[in-house]
Amino acid sequence: MQGGGLTDERRAFREKLRMEAAERFRQGDENPIIAHDLPVSVRSVQQWRRAWSQNGSRPLASRGPASLPLLRDELFAGLEREPAKEPVAHGWPDQTCTLSRIKTLIGRRFHKSYTVQGVAALLKRHGWSRQVPARRAIEWDENLVAAG
Repeated sequence: MQGGGLTDERRAFREKLRMEAAERFRQGDENPIIAHDLPVSVRSVQQWRRAWSQNGSRPLASRGPASLPLLRDELFAGLEREPAKEPVAHGWPDQTCTLSRIKTLIGRRFHKSYTVQGVAALLKRHGWSRQVPARRAIEWDENLVAAG
């Protein structure tokens, strides 16, 4: 995922699941039972068991974030103030705030390059949605997100 990936909390949660699976491997539990109890896919449990059988629990530990976020939290705070300004102030002819326009704002203000999908993930990670009335509503244009 561009611009980050899992939060620290989510990464820790996933590692906890893998370590719980490792304990179940030691107990001799079968993959479908472990998958049902955790709940994860049988395929994930199979992959974890293969790694565990070769090198123990070490390969199941988190290796940290897949990549560092392009826009650190301090910079994101600055981005949050931008949509509060009228879109016309940014040179757009109407009051619509879209993912594509936020992508453009990130490029102009922070000199960072995101895809539209990356912008959607960034905003979601920070709790933005159409259902959050305290923040400026963003039109989640599904066609733009799908088209990239």
